[in-house]
Amino acid sequence: MTRLETLGNQTMVTEFLFSVFPPLHQGGLLFFIPLLLAYGFIITGNLVIVIVVQLDMALHTPMYFFISVLSLLEVGYTTTTIPKMLSSLVSEQKTISLAGCLLQMYFFHSLGITEGCVLTAMAIDRYVAICSPLRYPTIMTPKLCTQLTAGSCLCGFLLVLPEIAWIATLPFCGPNRIQQIFCDFTPVLSLACTDTSLVVIVDAIHAVEIVASFLAIALSYVRIIVVILGMPSAEGRRKAFSTCAAHLAVFLLFFGSVAVMYLRFSATYSVFWDTAIAVSFVILAPFLNPIIYSLRNKDMKDAIRRFFCRRRRAGGVRG
Repeated sequence: MTRLETLGNQTMVTEFLFSVFPPLHQGGLLFFIPLLLAYGFIITGNLVIVIVVQLDMALHTPMYFFISVLSLLEVGYTTTTIPKMLSSLVSEQKTISLAGCLLQMYFFHSLGITEGCVLTAMAIDRYVAICSPLRYPTIMTPKLCTQLTAGSCLCGFLLVLPEIAWIATLPFCGPNRIQQIFCDFTPVLSLACTDTSLVVIVDAIHAVEIVASFLAIALSYVRIIVVILGMPSAEGRRKAFSTCAAHLAVFLLFFGSVAVMYLRFSATYSVFWDTAIAVSFVILAPFLNPIIYSLRNKDMKDAIRRFFCRRRRAGGVRG
């Protein structure tokens, strides 16, 4: 049952209904189980990467520091949306309060922007490592890595704040059905009963931010590839390519899904395609990241193997 408040002669919506989730008896459980398994893998896989990087001295380098930060962001990023999606699939109440919706939008976009900034920092790290290897230890110091991470978080959590504050002032007087699997700017703004044309300017600013980040990272990798191709040793080229392959895959996965989701401008999709794109953005990318970093990286695979071997030995001693 939707809660409403009366303000003057106008009835104000205080919660929204997610209309895309099927009832439990009409297939909700079929979506719930794979989503729960995917979420469990995302949390476990990314936390294992964070713990292994912290415990294994061989991974105490700038590259793995940024990978662990990225993994931690993936945990927070998915936790802002997936638990609510899971509860909507099995509950009769498929609603979210206005305050909850605003908080979900804020943390989802803040963590997403922070992730984009961290990917930019990772591109800088690989650029310095391959293009200026002799100066790498003096440039990519632990202090600089911390500053880049702090700057990424500051950028992510401040950029979205004005838009969320503006949306919080808008009146919502019905309808209250969100045709999306989580609260996002466009579906929520379409329900406001006032002029929201200002969002076009905001969207343009976000588009510039996305394109600028993409170009900065893409140009870094173009330069990196040029340098690698100029290496005289085939073994050196192979090692350099294998180091950058995982980063490049994550970069393309992240910005590819961002572009499809948010750089559509006036294009509109059906509810089915909107939902499919949102699923790939919210679930697929975080699901694949631990696989990419563990399967494509020998040092990470060895460190994870050592971690579980130590755990088994410790369990055997206690037994």
